Formats: sequence, C-alpha cells, structure tokens
Amino acid sequence: MVKIGVLISGGGTNLQAIIDGCKNKSINGEVKVVISNKAEAYGLERAKKNNIKAICEKEEDRIIEILKENEVELVILAGYLKIVSPKLVDAYRNKIINIHPSLIPAFCGKGYYGEKVHQGVIDYGAKVTGATVHFVDEGADTGPIIMQKTVEVKRDDDAKKLAARVLEVEHEILTKSISMFCENKITVQGRRVYIND
Repeated sequence: MVKIGVLISGGGTNLQAIIDGCKNKSINGEVKVVISNKAEAYGLERAKKNNIKAICEKEEDRIIEILKENEVELVILAGYLKIVSPKLVDAYRNKIINIHPSLIPAFCGKGYYGEKVHQGVIDYGAKVTGATVHFVDEGADTGPIIMQKTVEVKRDDDAKKLAARVLEVEHEILTKSISMFCENKITVQGRRVYIND
C-alpha cells in the first residue's frame, strides 16, 4: 500500500476524491498526511473528519521533513496554489502528481489557476478544454503528462459552470492516475509517460 501525502490550499474536493478512492480500494494507497499552506483551508477539516493528520505549514523545508516523517512515497498537489521548489521536486522526482484544470500546454503556467483558467478558455473562444494530470518538475505545469480528458465548452458557459464540469473530470483522472501509480503501471522516459498493463 503506497503512503500518500496531499498538499492543498482550499476546499479539498480532489482530496476527498482521493480519500474515497483509498477507502473503496480503487486506490491501493493510504493518505498519511494532508498539508495546507492556508490555515483556513476546508481540506484540513476533511482530513480531520477522516482521521488523517492535518497540518498547516508554509515553510517548504518543514513540509519535506513532515513528508519524510510520515514515510510518504507519493505526493499529490490537489489545488495547491503555490509553485513547489526544486528542492521538493528533487526529493520526490517523478513522485509528485499535480492536477491542472486545462489541457496542458494551453491555459497553464504562471497566473493560470482557479477560475482564471476557465475564464481564459472562454475569452479565447476555445471549443474544448479539460483537465491534465502530470508529474511535477521545476517549472509551472511543465512536467510529463500522465493523463488528459476533454470537456466541451458550451455556448452559455461562464467560468463557474465550466469549472464545475471540469472538476468532475479532474476527480476521475486524478484518482485513476494515482491508482495506476500505486499499481506500478507508470513508466517515465524523458517527457513521455507510458501506462503499462
């Protein structure tokens, strides 16, 4: 069973999807610790309700220590609104997974987070958007892509409506990617990620 650490900044709906996946055994893992850089993040409450260690910590050296103390083997950024340092990336090379609410490399990188992503998609007139699960490297949303799924942009969409539909896809492909990682089905070669049966 893979020991998982989740980093969050907000409500933690993706965190809840991971917790549920571990409980129903679709993910062969266990969330050992949830760390938020914001004390008011509701995700910390979700963790506590599920008897998971919940810690507010902004200092990245300390975050690495906490992950190591809890023997974390896989780190998930689930709505963690902070670029992680090369030090953290180095400590968990190809073992940090992030979810982004667009089809990378579109509408990603610096300044593209939360509803700004969906507003950007609508303003640009894109016909499809979606979500991307990727490994984290030293850049912003630049790591090797594990999985993507598309979502149609509808004529009457605003950022909120679009975000809600993309979020459903996020939950689906994030839990699936984590499950495949835990089953040792993912191989990374350079920028390419291969899924093994």
